[in-house]
Amino acid sequence: MEVPCNTPDAPSLQAAGTLGAQQQGRPRRAQSMGDKCDKQAPDRRWDAYLTVLTFNSQQLLMPVLRVVDIQDAFAETSNVRVAHLHTLAAFPIPSLPGFSRVSFSPKPAKAPRTPFLGVSFPISQFRPVQHRESTPKPLKGRTQSRVNHQPLSIVDNPLVASSLLDGNTLLRHAAALAGRFRVRVAESTIPPSTDLTVDLPKNSTRLSAAQPLPSRAEEGGRHFGGQRRQLQTDCPSNPANTAAMSSSASGFLGRSTSNNSNMRGLVQFIADLRNARARELEEKRINKELANIRQKFKDGNLSGYHKKKYVCKLLYIYILGWNVDFGHLEAVNLISANKYSEKQIGYLAMTLFLHEKHELLHLVVNSIRKDLLDHNELFNCLALHAIANVGGREMGEALSGEVHRLLISPTSKAFVKKKASLTLLRLYRKNPDIVQSQWAERIISLLDDVDVGVALSVTSLVMALAQDNANAYKGAYAKATARIKRIVIDGEYTPDYLYYKVPCPWLQVKLLRLLQYFPPSDDTHVREMIRESLQKILNLAMEQTKNVQQNNAQNAVLFEAINLIIHLDNEQALLKQISSRLGRFLTSRETNVRYLGLEAMTHLAARIETLEPIKQHQDVILGSLKDRDISVRRKGLDLLYSMCDSSNAQVIVGELLHYLQNADFAIREEMVLKIAILTERYATDVQWYVDISLRLIAMAGDHVSDEVWQRVIQIVTNNEELQVYAAQHSLQYVKSDHCHETLVKIGAYILGEFGHLIADQPKCSPIEQFMALQSKVAACSSSTRAMILSCYVKFVNLFPEIKPQLLKAFQVFSHTLDSELQQRACEYLTLATLPTDDLLRTVCDEMPPFSERQSALLARVHQKHANTSDKRTWIVGGKDANADVAEMKMAKEGGLKRTFSTNTNGHHAANGGTNGTNGHGNGVNDLAGLDMNNLGPAEPKTKAPNLASAAHLSPNWDVGYNKLLLKGEGVLYEDGQLQVGVRSEYRGQMACLILYFKNKTPTALGSFTTTLDLDENEKGKLTWDVKNLPESTIYQNGQSQQVIMFESKKVFDKSPTIRISYLAGALQAVTLKLPLTAHKFMDPADLSAEDFFRRWKQIGGAPREAQAIFGLAPGKSDRELNEFFVRQTVEGFRWRVLDGVDPNAKNFVGASVLHTSEAGKFGCLMRLEPNYGTKMIRLTIRATDESVPAVLLKVMQDRLAAGFTQEKFQAPTPSEISDAFSNILVT
Repeated sequence: MEVPCNTPDAPSLQAAGTLGAQQQGRPRRAQSMGDKCDKQAPDRRWDAYLTVLTFNSQQLLMPVLRVVDIQDAFAETSNVRVAHLHTLAAFPIPSLPGFSRVSFSPKPAKAPRTPFLGVSFPISQFRPVQHRESTPKPLKGRTQSRVNHQPLSIVDNPLVASSLLDGNTLLRHAAALAGRFRVRVAESTIPPSTDLTVDLPKNSTRLSAAQPLPSRAEEGGRHFGGQRRQLQTDCPSNPANTAAMSSSASGFLGRSTSNNSNMRGLVQFIADLRNARARELEEKRINKELANIRQKFKDGNLSGYHKKKYVCKLLYIYILGWNVDFGHLEAVNLISANKYSEKQIGYLAMTLFLHEKHELLHLVVNSIRKDLLDHNELFNCLALHAIANVGGREMGEALSGEVHRLLISPTSKAFVKKKASLTLLRLYRKNPDIVQSQWAERIISLLDDVDVGVALSVTSLVMALAQDNANAYKGAYAKATARIKRIVIDGEYTPDYLYYKVPCPWLQVKLLRLLQYFPPSDDTHVREMIRESLQKILNLAMEQTKNVQQNNAQNAVLFEAINLIIHLDNEQALLKQISSRLGRFLTSRETNVRYLGLEAMTHLAARIETLEPIKQHQDVILGSLKDRDISVRRKGLDLLYSMCDSSNAQVIVGELLHYLQNADFAIREEMVLKIAILTERYATDVQWYVDISLRLIAMAGDHVSDEVWQRVIQIVTNNEELQVYAAQHSLQYVKSDHCHETLVKIGAYILGEFGHLIADQPKCSPIEQFMALQSKVAACSSSTRAMILSCYVKFVNLFPEIKPQLLKAFQVFSHTLDSELQQRACEYLTLATLPTDDLLRTVCDEMPPFSERQSALLARVHQKHANTSDKRTWIVGGKDANADVAEMKMAKEGGLKRTFSTNTNGHHAANGGTNGTNGHGNGVNDLAGLDMNNLGPAEPKTKAPNLASAAHLSPNWDVGYNKLLLKGEGVLYEDGQLQVGVRSEYRGQMACLILYFKNKTPTALGSFTTTLDLDENEKGKLTWDVKNLPESTIYQNGQSQQVIMFESKKVFDKSPTIRISYLAGALQAVTLKLPLTAHKFMDPADLSAEDFFRRWKQIGGAPREAQAIFGLAPGKSDRELNEFFVRQTVEGFRWRVLDGVDPNAKNFVGASVLHTSEAGKFGCLMRLEPNYGTKMIRLTIRATDESVPAVLLKVMQDRLAAGFTQEKFQAPTPSEISDAFSNILVT
């Protein structure tokens, strides 16, 4: 096919739009055109990317050409092979300067059905085939300058195909670039008339510039069959050529079918607008078209196709910037259409014309819900795009359930799940209440999805949810850890996600960051998995490579791993490695590496016990303040602020003051805040504090916020040793010719309060103080003048000798036009002229000390991090500041405690206290006085239910539990899908439980997860350590196990529970109580009758005795009590039955020793008196500690009251006998 070349003013190049992957194969030597290449003219290679904004692979909406790089290449001219082309469509793109012909031939490939918003992919590496002239000609009408390397496309990452983007932004960019953007190129060595070809496989279809794209039906199964053709054009400014070009683009807004030729009116309209040379002509053409469309809509009886065509025209007018105030309802009605092309345009119009509070949105909610429930994945995706773009609070409340259903449905395709996850994330950020607490477990299970893209999008969602409600999503910790290990250690990923030899870098970064939102795990197995993964990441980062993309990916993962190591705070070996490595990053030539190194070291300073490793690089860090990049300077300032202590405070503050004189205006206010905080926090000398504070205000001037100078006044007022020195120096500053107004405010207050303390010193007399302030009145604002008047009325009380001058000043201001100043002056004048001074002395009495915690300096410092989507787990300011925040959060939340497969008795809190400041307060809290509630995660409005607690036990949980109370191994639970077995061993206060999970289904159980829990009142009494996690997938008839170590620290009353969840089509879960009670940690003790009664009497009665008289439990009256059952129960509870001790032979007497690690050992004695006739029992237990008898009594009473059932004997079947004998023989 032939396409006319273009003038600089209008695009003319028609090309076959393709959705492709990376180019493959080696370039071949050019063989077309038959002309010889001029060897003396160097090659100019074009690396270009095309971003196609589209909703499905068969329809190209708008192209954007991005010139990424232009390089000199002296290699032989050649053609470039392009592979994996998915579809074909013609569209207008900006012309390439210096080229007159371009040949494209598409390769047949199966078009994916996956719809998406945007994909970036390389078209080819363009190389000129032939040089017509040896001397390059300049490009006429174009500025010859360097190519702008800023990306022109909206989507930068080729792997982020499911990103949810704003429709307005996409189309506005597309409209601005399609046919309007001109590529500016450096001095080109390519002659204007150069043939450019792209070598593709044979059997491709010829496309004419004047004909639409063939449909699949017209191709007759050929799918782009045919011979390789060449595309040639005539040159530029022929209007006919332009019209022909525009008409060939008729398929870019509809499906590539033969019917698209009927949309020539749309294409002609676009061509008319492009050919309009003046704004008035364009406006005239648009008004004419709007009148026609309005008339068509009024007449009615339009088919869906014509509605689509006219809505497309309205869309094009809208994205050109013209107002469209009608047609919205017709556009919205297209959403209900059954045809994909019409529905697509309807959704596109909805995202452009409407906003989240538009009244028409109420009309489309049901249509969107219908598309969400449809079995057509394309319709699902269109609806998800619309919800994410314009969905607000009301739409989120109405449709969040359907979005969640698509996310968790086992029948949803991977690309639908990705979009559903990101849509739910978008809705959650607008209204956190739409995500229900009971969804947590099902959402977390998707972290194990085999599709890396689904795992990536779900991780983004879980990160946002965990920041606000870490306890509800605590199960994600173990899953994220296991997923990182599978990627980094086990290499479980597909080759598609190996990005420059770095596996799944985006997923790694998100998982590593997710782990930082939870306290460090106490599980040995989980800690070991994290340690192995982090060590492997550090080792891989040691490999130096010259590939920039690989370096970027490695550094992204490396720095997030470093942040996690710092967060864990207990991996000393890893901390030593990163400390030395961060020092090298600070001296890197790459700006990004220096920036990340400074940020990571700032994080390290917030956690590390000693700052000595960081102080070694103090000179380099100070040098970062002079970096050319302001972002690096900001990070250097943060690090200096965090690493400052009493030993280096004066050096750092001095350097910051020196740099402040030439600092960028964008960071001056932040520098002033941090210098003020450091000066107060680490001041060891009174004079140094005053000098630095006043010098800081004098240098910074307008960049000093009110909090800074007000805090100086508070400190001076509250510390007597500062008052004289502060009054002297503030007077000196006020006397100077160039005194900033902020210093006048400080001088007015301090001299009014403490000016009498220096009145007897040279050059500090009352009249000199008055004249110094009076000389600054004319140049000050109203607020400062008000402070000066207040100072004057204090002078009337302190210095009667200058009262006439003061009264004259009041009289002058009593006639001012400023009402505030006039009222003050009149009141002060009246007060000063009263017959007696009693009222004046009362009013002007000395100010009391300010109450502590009134400053907001730290709140201002941390304000810039308050509104980010991903909250930080630390704050800038060193270990002391983070310790204060941790304490406030712990007090607010009751401690961040983990209860999943880990020790839940301990809470995570940073150690350390604040530094005193020599009478200036009590460190950070006194300085800041801020509400720390804003620094922690937001409180969830409704507390998520703990599904692993005893309140959610599954039916029939007690069948196996009651049996295993008396035995060491057996089946704990069994249903049609899962069997849970237990094997246990006890030694003193330690217990080892091995849980067996067997899959009884013919299919695999996926996302297999176990969560341990214990009642809040029992945490700290019983702890556990998980030695391993069960396999995430248990295959057909397969089995997995989990080993858990328990330690009894004190006597506990309630047993721990375990929740087992897995995917078997839908999410299945059971909650069971583990057969672990206090009696399991008892050892039988042998006692003689004499020793037993002696100890029985020694222990005595209450409170070391517990007794109960009971019979069979309600509903168990049909059961039996006999001697065999009672003896078996007593021995099962690990009592040594002492026969012959009790005078009544029917009674049972027992002794045992209970082991605990913290409280020690307890001697326990038991006496059981049964009455088998009445089915009654009296049970008495005594122990050496008062907390033991009631616990043992309760658990034994529950078991004995259940009685037993005499089961009928059933003879074993022949197969059972055979199995029994075979087991014996094998043994």
